[in-house]
Amino acid sequence: MTNDSIQPADEQMVDDAFQHLMSAYLASPHRKKIDLITKAFNFARQAHKGVKRLSGEPYIMHPLAVAQIACEEMGLGSTSICSALLHDVVEDTDYTTEDIENLFGAKVAQIVDGLTKISGGIFGEHASAQAENFKKLLITMNDDIRVILIKICDRLHNMRTLDAQPHNKQYKIAGETLYIYAPLANRLGLNKIKTELENLSFKFEHPDTFNYITKKLEETQHSIGNLFESFTQPIKEALDSMGVRYTIKARVKSPYSIWRKMQLKHVSFEEIYDILAVRIIYAVDDDSDEIDECFRIYVAISKLYKAHPDRLRDWLNHPKANGYQALHVTLMSNQGRWIEVQIRSERMDDLAEKGFAAHWKYKEGKGEANNEGELNNWIGTIKEILDDPQPDAMDFLDAIKLNLFASEIFVFTPKGELKTMPSGSTALDFAFSIHSFLGTHCIGAKVNHKLVPLSYKLQSGDQVEILTSASQRVHREWIDVVTTTKARNKIQIALRRENRELQKKGEEQLSAWLTEKGFTASVAVYDRICTAFAISREELFAGIAKGGIALDDKLTEAVTGKEKRKKWRKLVPFLKAERKKGDGGEAKFIVGKDFDKKQAISINDVNFHTFNYAACCKPIAGDDILGFISDSNEIVIHKRDCPVATRLKSTFGDRIVDARWNMFRGMLFDATIRLKGFDRKGILKDVSRVLSDQMDIDIRNINITTSDGIFEGTILVRVYDRGEVTEIANSLRQVSDIKEVTML
Repeated sequence: MTNDSIQPADEQMVDDAFQHLMSAYLASPHRKKIDLITKAFNFARQAHKGVKRLSGEPYIMHPLAVAQIACEEMGLGSTSICSALLHDVVEDTDYTTEDIENLFGAKVAQIVDGLTKISGGIFGEHASAQAENFKKLLITMNDDIRVILIKICDRLHNMRTLDAQPHNKQYKIAGETLYIYAPLANRLGLNKIKTELENLSFKFEHPDTFNYITKKLEETQHSIGNLFESFTQPIKEALDSMGVRYTIKARVKSPYSIWRKMQLKHVSFEEIYDILAVRIIYAVDDDSDEIDECFRIYVAISKLYKAHPDRLRDWLNHPKANGYQALHVTLMSNQGRWIEVQIRSERMDDLAEKGFAAHWKYKEGKGEANNEGELNNWIGTIKEILDDPQPDAMDFLDAIKLNLFASEIFVFTPKGELKTMPSGSTALDFAFSIHSFLGTHCIGAKVNHKLVPLSYKLQSGDQVEILTSASQRVHREWIDVVTTTKARNKIQIALRRENRELQKKGEEQLSAWLTEKGFTASVAVYDRICTAFAISREELFAGIAKGGIALDDKLTEAVTGKEKRKKWRKLVPFLKAERKKGDGGEAKFIVGKDFDKKQAISINDVNFHTFNYAACCKPIAGDDILGFISDSNEIVIHKRDCPVATRLKSTFGDRIVDARWNMFRGMLFDATIRLKGFDRKGILKDVSRVLSDQMDIDIRNINITTSDGIFEGTILVRVYDRGEVTEIANSLRQVSDIKEVTML
């Protein structure tokens, strides 16, 4: 931000933006507090007077844009609009929360105060502070969910204007958005905003790939349009004859979703066959007829096209946790393509696009209590996570990702009661979700009347019966079995309780033994023993209770001081931290005080060995990369889409730096390619011919296995850059009987 005088052109820009906001507000169902919104705008305009954003526009344009998103794209009312206009006033000016309360009331002040506490992004410089700030973000949900809704609006506008930021900041903010904000928007039912946040993050992290997919979508727009028209024409005729009032829309898969599928399935753009989906949005006069009408439409279109037997998704009677309701069916088109059809009412569509914000609009409608209950359950889960005794920031963020943002499954109790669980939940998770007693005494489960172990991963539709034993106790290994925060917390509480009992027993045994030997049991004696054995007091007592530490002469020597202190360094193998050097003997690049994080690191043939390269993703020249400043101030290079890098961007954003390749094909990298296809005589010879004879590629290793006429294997090759790997993969795809080629 900079201070500068506002030019007349800027004044006109601000006035136009405010008029645009008021037009959107007047067109909404909320038409009550024009004076209050105008007052908030004038107050914010004066407070931010003379301040500009990095883009050069007046700073007031940012609060105006956030308010516009809250009003137009979320459907929020005057309280939220005022709060959005004022959300940076307390943080950036001399005004206080009390000033806001005196002028605009307690509710607006409460929301602005919540937004001020989580200002500057979720994440700061240190991991513990990041986790603490994110906890603040979630706590505000319990006070007023509008705080987090406006925070998402704020992040969306920041992403829309991210071009003004240096690249290292772009990676930090994009990574943060993809890791936290997009899933959060999805969990709140803000599908449209979630999709835009994902696409914007993708655009800034992988600009070349984003542009490639966008161009491909433009090139296929005509064929997709033809497919949509030919597929929907019979559907329109059928619905018209039934007297249904409807709208049919084409939903084209987003660039980010296409890229994710390409990554997960290891396929090319041309191999993505579900780019097109069809959405039927129907109108009903009475909400009570919604579900009947939905199934009536489903029956009609199922007579036109064959439905996929395993891909019917019914979220009508049991909405998703974010309130989403619809019926999804996948039909085979006359062109031989599977096309998903989403059937939902106008109310359901509004809820799907604007989530819980739009839900308030339908408070009197049917299904309100159910959706409200799901939201309350979710906030309850947040409270459980906030009560997690684990202080580690990474564990906290993982718990958030796993429990709040995971897709859900539906399982049943023996009595047929429906329970919603995060995807990936085990039988033991289910036991703890019912009751702590069931969890702590669980010995197994019956799923669909068949015995399964505690670690069995549940699937939607499973009916689960928990088996218990009075003699069963919690085991430390259970921490690795469960996935939900509730179960993990209950296990840790039980373990701590048992450990305390064990330590008390061990202390009593040690005290009695010391008295018997003529010693006085005291803290000083306990500490002398702990020093001799190089363990903590808790470990000493627990070890005695378990029998791992014997009450014998060795203990007597420790009490009298005759036993020399054990050198733990001899007992625990470790490597001394030595100054590592590059392969060519060069010292590693060290980040000093004058290092400019805004400048991109250029990796070339000369300085290549002065950086570290992450083993988790093995980046090679041509990959989209970034640098991470390690604890030793060295720079570690990661691929930008590496899962580890994603976590680093989200938790250590201030240690991310931009990195670019500047290699001149003077260095070779190892790259692995996976092949799969039909086995036949000479297939390996054909592969070798393509690589060695046609492309002159150095083959380092080949590993091929065959089974039932299918071969599968990997080839390790030496290449100059990622572009050469792509060329190799394309050439191998031309070999007869090779069906899948994946670049690892």
